Amino acid sequence: MAAREYGQYCGLTQALELVGERWALLIVRDLLVGPRRYGELAAGLPRIPTNILAARLKELQAAGIIRRAPRSRIVIYELTPYGHELEPVVLALGAWGFKAMGDPRDEQIITPDSMTMALRTAFRPEVAVTLPATAYGARFGPAELVVRVDGSTLDVTRGDGPVDVAFAAGPDIRRIISGELAPDRAIATGVVEVLRGRGELLDRFASTFHLAA
Repeated sequence: MAAREYGQYCGLTQALELVGERWALLIVRDLLVGPRRYGELAAGLPRIPTNILAARLKELQAAGIIRRAPRSRIVIYELTPYGHELEPVVLALGAWGFKAMGDPRDEQIITPDSMTMALRTAFRPEVAVTLPATAYGARFGPAELVVRVDGSTLDVTRGDGPVDVAFAAGPDIRRIISGELAPDRAIATGVVEVLRGRGELLDRFASTFHLAA
């Protein structure tokens, strides 16, 4: 199936032949957030050529990682149970890659699905369970999310809604998640803008979502 075969009998080799082609894991990442139509996948990966997206979807289907599911008059793509087994792999790779992210480049963007998975990666349920339930409205560039934390449960949805605090930030949110920048300094320096609610709740956000850089 893969464009390149490694010629080795090894589980890691097999995994790379299944999901190691460019864009494949990013498609899996977005489908871990939820089922998507073809156009939604294309919009979430704005640099992927149309022919490559079509090829990757076909390859992932052939491998049993995703499937086409007719819904009413549309077709969506969703992960199979086998595909969902990639979630801890994707989260672990995200945490590992976080250590090398550095400062964002001008052309780099945040998408709703990429930020959702970043929050899942950074989520610390063992800390959250000790804190009161909190709802955050988080705007990361064009990505607008409602992040609800209740005990060890994390729920992230697109859009707006009732929250305890709403804030806007860009890619530099990484500096809060890494612990490099305290929330009060982030507000004072303009890295984070509190839109409504109690700004001090960002301390709770920083405790709940943390990855060491």
